[in-house]
Amino acid sequence: MGERVAMTAWHVHGVVLPDDEVRDLWLVGDRVTYEPVAGATTIADGGFVLPGLVDAHCHIGIAPGGAPIRSLDQARELAAVDRDAGVLAIRDAGSPYPYPELDDEPGLPRLARAGRHVAPPRRYLRDIGVEVAAADVPATVTAQARAGNGWVKLVGDWIERDAGDLAPAWDAATLAAAVDAAHAAGARIAVHTFSESAVEIMVRAGVDSVEHGTGLSLDLIDVMARQGTALVPTMINIATFGNIADRARDKFPGYAKHMLALRDGFPDVVRAAYEAGVPVYVGTDAGGGISHGLAAREMLLLHERAGMPAADVLRAASWGARDWLGFPGLVEGGLADLVVYPSDPRRDLRVVEAPQRIVLRGRIVR
Repeated sequence: MGERVAMTAWHVHGVVLPDDEVRDLWLVGDRVTYEPVAGATTIADGGFVLPGLVDAHCHIGIAPGGAPIRSLDQARELAAVDRDAGVLAIRDAGSPYPYPELDDEPGLPRLARAGRHVAPPRRYLRDIGVEVAAADVPATVTAQARAGNGWVKLVGDWIERDAGDLAPAWDAATLAAAVDAAHAAGARIAVHTFSESAVEIMVRAGVDSVEHGTGLSLDLIDVMARQGTALVPTMINIATFGNIADRARDKFPGYAKHMLALRDGFPDVVRAAYEAGVPVYVGTDAGGGISHGLAAREMLLLHERAGMPAADVLRAASWGARDWLGFPGLVEGGLADLVVYPSDPRRDLRVVEAPQRIVLRGRIVR
């Protein structure tokens, strides 16, 4: 077959993961091809090539400090921080600010978006979610499915001040109805949950992904594995539970103690989920109190604290997560998103902190 001719094309040569083969890739516009392209410029020769990284739990609609962003430019700035760290696809797990205009913006990561968080009245972060009573949950989930582009975010639990501890956001029937409403609207549903009681309700109701999941039991982990329910642990977030407990201890000592216990047991929870075959994906919970651009740190926590092998952490942060979100990798006709590292990240995962080359939508970022 003869060489194809293109006005502008890039050539990449290196060990391509996950196939672990030395290959030549050509990037023509926003697509990958294995067919040689005459006149292509070589932008990487050697190293290890991965499909772009993913932050599967991120909030570019929430500004540092926790308030909603006020403009598209703010969203662009936050997304660019992730992009410059090699994150070329984001699942925004709930945004108080709508930004569908950015879905296909050339310089920004690819976006899988939920609408606003669906939350219980006066029991969630101020101004972030749509706060509704139980009777209005299904209709609100349906509306937020339309506001996103494939995902809904449900707040499954939060502190209940009268009880002085975590508690489900609504009754079990309402939580299950939220899952049904999302699926009827053609969306997948992600649930924020810390507590043991809420995560059990949601997993058994058929939720698509558990966010955080500190209250998971071994029995529920087995259910998740059978169902294919994903876990996005956000270990960076869980590490903040000590600060949360410190602020709450005087008024809610039981809640503070509970949060610390959940934090301390969480690495074992994640390890058990991984070993049981639960799909685990990398998410930082960036937005508000957690900075953007920390996907590499989350990857290292999964490896060092939860015991996931480096190769499986890479899957959770790259090709596996992209496939889960519907963003093809470095296959013939796939999307022209890639990161190149100078040495094998399977041997030393710390290399993911310093990508050598980043290409997004066929455009060189670095």
